[in-house]
Amino acid sequence: MFKKAERKQAKLRLALAGPSGSGKTYSALLIAKGLGGKIAVLDTETGSASLYSDLVDFDTVDLAAPFTPERYVDVITAAEKAGYSTLIIDSYSHEWTGAGGCLEANDQLGHSKFKGNVWSAWSETKPRHRKLTNKILGSQLHIICTMRSKTETVQGEGKKIIKLGMKSEQMDGTDYEFTVVLDLNHDNHEASASKDRTQLFKGYELISERTGAMLMEWLNGGTSVNDQLATLMPDIAEATTIDALQGAYSAAYSIARGNDELTASVVAAKDKRKSELSPQQEHA
Repeated sequence: MFKKAERKQAKLRLALAGPSGSGKTYSALLIAKGLGGKIAVLDTETGSASLYSDLVDFDTVDLAAPFTPERYVDVITAAEKAGYSTLIIDSYSHEWTGAGGCLEANDQLGHSKFKGNVWSAWSETKPRHRKLTNKILGSQLHIICTMRSKTETVQGEGKKIIKLGMKSEQMDGTDYEFTVVLDLNHDNHEASASKDRTQLFKGYELISERTGAMLMEWLNGGTSVNDQLATLMPDIAEATTIDALQGAYSAAYSIARGNDELTASVVAAKDKRKSELSPQQEHA
């Protein structure tokens, strides 16, 4: 059924894109500091994030090749279990363009299994990448991904050479998965939003701890998970058919996912109503 649209409380899905040296890692840590809570960093850049250990307290895990989607998923799962608030994936690009990443894996698969047809190999490679995307979207962590941009240089005023960030090194369409995508300029490290569902970013600005606090305020401005479940749980208890029960359960479970206590209560409510409905369905 249709109902009035309302913004719900959410977890941050932020991408920071830019060429090498534009300040992606530094900016990600400042934003994470502003968000508050425990911070973890998945570092594929040979420990570069640790150079900023004086900026904010965080824990890190160094990930070396192969940069498979499955290994990224494992780190996200570990960060969730360890109780972190924010995970910085630095860099998300390695999963696509790095050694053992999707592009290299697909090329190898195309030549070994598909007789040189790398296009057919995508039928196996893309689902692996999609599982990582779904993990990022469904996680109860705030997730900040840095992405390298292909670099192009242009001549500015006074014949000054300016380094520009262009297309991000990730699968086409990746930007659509994020709430906010900020593009960082190499020369002055200012950020501009190429995508912004929050409507918080206007023009160019320097990233600071305040940026994270501003995002956190926006994220908390919607309806809470408990309030959302309060409107959905009666649908489970009052479902009149198994199909209706399944639909109500799926909606509630998607909201509660990531919170063990809440998911347990949703499952228990579903099982209770299913046991009540089963005899009715048998005698219908």
